[in-house]
Amino acid sequence: MKNSEYNKAENAVDKAKWKINELADKAKDYINERRANDEEASQEDWFDRVKANVSEAWEDIKDKANDAWEKTKDAAEDVKAEWNKKTN
Repeated sequence: MKNSEYNKAENAVDKAKWKINELADKAKDYINERRANDEEASQEDWFDRVKANVSEAWEDIKDKANDAWEKTKDAAEDVKAEWNKKTN
């Protein structure tokens, strides 16, 4: 395995750790927010918040993936049309 591949793998692990730590901080914030409002924090409510956030992120990712697909498809059609012009 090349050194650059090790670096990429290490960076991926570091990013995952950062996300986990960030999520833990958000969980603490949620618990403190509930306490400040004299409300009980529940794991189910926390999971609902996380799920909603993930759903929003998925929609954003899906939109960007769709845009990329359309641009790639359009570019491929343009290349195909140019090729047909040159070969016919």
